[in-house]
Amino acid sequence: MNRRTLLTTAAAVATAGLVSACAPMASEPDIVDIAASNDQFSTLVAAVSAAGLVDTLKGDGPFTVFAPTNAAFEALPDGTVETLLKPENKDQLVSILTYHVVPGAVTSDQLAGQELRVDTVQGQAVHVDGTDGVMVDDATVTQADIMASNGVIHVIDTVLLPD
Repeated sequence: MNRRTLLTTAAAVATAGLVSACAPMASEPDIVDIAASNDQFSTLVAAVSAAGLVDTLKGDGPFTVFAPTNAAFEALPDGTVETLLKPENKDQLVSILTYHVVPGAVTSDQLAGQELRVDTVQGQAVHVDGTDGVMVDDATVTQADIMASNGVIHVIDTVLLPD
């Protein structure tokens, strides 16, 4: 290796070290970050964005989100998702999405062995049955306790619909 290459390489390594030392520490991902980084939530992320709820779910919380997968949205009647994503249906979309959110961080161990009604951010209560796994209304929690900086996510297999 000649002297010029050695000096160039040394300068590049020093610059990279300086940049990484000055870069802010990455914080723990929030609920939206986690959902956006997981392909199984792409429909949910699109809906949260269309509803204007991104900033809310990136807020301090804490929140518990019962997050339906893409397959859960696909199980809705044909055209439902497309209709809900239209700007004129924003209020209905907000109502459905906030029905999936409970104030506070509730983990599965807090629900184990219990059957209760829990108020959602939307205003109506969901029925939670933790006596044999965890069910929320008619949805099964398929993955529990995905921890975020501002709450917890529980993956569900069905979209919850308020009355």
